[in-house]
Amino acid sequence: MSKINLPGETQRAVIIGKTGSGKTQAAAWLLSQKSFDRRPFFILDFKLDDLLNDIPGLQEHSLTAKLPKKPGLYITHPIPGDEDDVEQFLWNIWKRGNAGLFLDESYMIHKNSGAFKAILTQGRSKRIPVLMCTQRPVDISRFCFSESEFVYLLGLNDQRDLKTVREFVPSKIKNSNAPFEISEALPPYHGYYYDGTTGSGYVMSPVPDRDTILNSFHSKLISPRHVI
Repeated sequence: MSKINLPGETQRAVIIGKTGSGKTQAAAWLLSQKSFDRRPFFILDFKLDDLLNDIPGLQEHSLTAKLPKKPGLYITHPIPGDEDDVEQFLWNIWKRGNAGLFLDESYMIHKNSGAFKAILTQGRSKRIPVLMCTQRPVDISRFCFSESEFVYLLGLNDQRDLKTVREFVPSKIKNSNAPFEISEALPPYHGYYYDGTTGSGYVMSPVPDRDTILNSFHSKLISPRHVI
């Protein structure tokens, strides 16, 4: 199989999967490959995920605090009622630029969010890479798909969700071995990975285990490089 492209410094990816599919671990692995040792990267964690909150060197950040200039991985934990603060937080990231964004549950961002739409549609020029997780594609903004270069699908139960994905990902994708249908069942923690920049698709094996992923974060956050 040819080398798989991972989301670059100005690109977006949406990671999709039902509960228990390994969605968050797959997204955390993609996050561990990002350059948060050279620029700030912000995590919006709506569900207090254990893996995300165990990342070594992770720094707590308030929605209403001034955005840090230093590289690093910053996490905030919005709760119901924080919608206005979340919107302003996203506008602050858009204004700053040169910073990454990770959304643990994208459906928690309102479909009509102007700030999120601005980040998705203008993020390339402002150097704002975005990783977005969701278990309900039907409930998130369509810009999450139309503006994403990569889609990583780890399994869905609802046909409405699968229909939404099919509107942006070809039903049959050719890879280096043979075409596959994205609705076909895969072994646990495997996924379909679609690279919209090349039109290529791959069946992905399970990502590295929890400890390997956390060690990757450790190696970058403990010995950070210069700001870019």
